[in-house]
Amino acid sequence: MLCRLKESWMSQGVPYRLTHVFLLTENRLLREALVRILCKRADVAVVGAVAFAPTVLDQLVTSQAEVVLLDSPSLAFHGPRLVASIRRMLTPANIVMIGMERDETTFFRAVRSGVMGYVLKDASALEIVSVIHAVASGDAVCPSCFSRVIFQCAAQQLAATPEVTAFHPQGLSRREQQLVGLVGLGLTNKEIAARLNLSERTVKNHFHRIFRKAGVHDRMAMIERCQIRETNM
Repeated sequence: MLCRLKESWMSQGVPYRLTHVFLLTENRLLREALVRILCKRADVAVVGAVAFAPTVLDQLVTSQAEVVLLDSPSLAFHGPRLVASIRRMLTPANIVMIGMERDETTFFRAVRSGVMGYVLKDASALEIVSVIHAVASGDAVCPSCFSRVIFQCAAQQLAATPEVTAFHPQGLSRREQQLVGLVGLGLTNKEIAARLNLSERTVKNHFHRIFRKAGVHDRMAMIERCQIRETNM
């Protein structure tokens, strides 16, 4: 069926990008309905559709999925902590939560965990397909009802981040200034990585570059050299 649809689209000159999707969903009705819908499309290939089991992560890795759909916050963030496990095993890990409630706490937990797409339970099949392709292309997608709280959260974080006075002729990059400011707040590398959704190794690499620019060898010397000053926004 998939091949026939592809041939039909190609004969009409319609461009499409095939996205490989793995459905790791506890709701059987939702899973089966989505499989039926997605398998009718030429731009999506379902490479797996199962409920959680101890061996599911091995299946996920061998499936070469580009996007993983989850529908259970309890499995995603607690117990087996599927989001964290998938992010360790897949690169890139494009995870989309589907069938979600309008709950800010769950939404922010998903964002902090590294989920790239968040779809409410009343979303249409077409909306789910649109999110799948957007996330596979490198975008992050959430319902418009959460846009305001995202802006408010970003504003609060920026207001709490010290600004750095550049000391080097070429100065620090914006990311480097942000990292130095967070050090000034007393955050560890692990805490900075969690706040900025970066790996701890990436944070360490940033600091090594800052140390070279500042001509210092440790954090305390870096803070003194950068002359951190608090700003009120």
